[in-house]
Amino acid sequence: MSHQDKIFEFYNRNKRMPSYAEIMELVGFKSKNAVSKLVHKLIDAGILEKDAQGKILPAMSAGEIPLLGLVEAGIPSTADSQVLDTLSIEEYLVPKKEKTFILEVKGDSMIEAHIDEGDLVIAERSQTAKDGDIVIAEVDDGWTLKYFKTDGKKVWLEPANKNYKPIYPEYDMRIAAIVKGVIRKY
Repeated sequence: MSHQDKIFEFYNRNKRMPSYAEIMELVGFKSKNAVSKLVHKLIDAGILEKDAQGKILPAMSAGEIPLLGLVEAGIPSTADSQVLDTLSIEEYLVPKKEKTFILEVKGDSMIEAHIDEGDLVIAERSQTAKDGDIVIAEVDDGWTLKYFKTDGKKVWLEPANKNYKPIYPEYDMRIAAIVKGVIRKY
């Protein structure tokens, strides 16, 4: 594993960049001077950068987008446009990559949950669900996307569109995944 990989593994695990002393330990250097040379080499390569206080930060990668702050969805207010952090969309939406998949939505039974035809849902494999989870389920040999509902005695699938009725399994229902996010492109 390269020095750069060790630094970014620390960053991903701790959600902060390591100190010079921590880098020294991570990469097996004997002096902070050697760490300083490594940091400057990574800055020159565009892998790291320093903020106004001299703190090292990961340079914005292709997978990260600037997070500027909040925008008011009610009464307009003043907004300061400054980069507060960066956000990796993949890390935000897909914490368990090995269990995650994406499906395109067909139909309108979940429109009141703001899931429309053509949207992409990010689903995480799971065989169990809690009351109120949006699930991908196989019910009586057909697959669907609905709210999982239970009253402790029975289970059913609830649409988010008043034009559809709840689905009570006649024979069998199997949960395949829990919906973790929705992607919509305008």
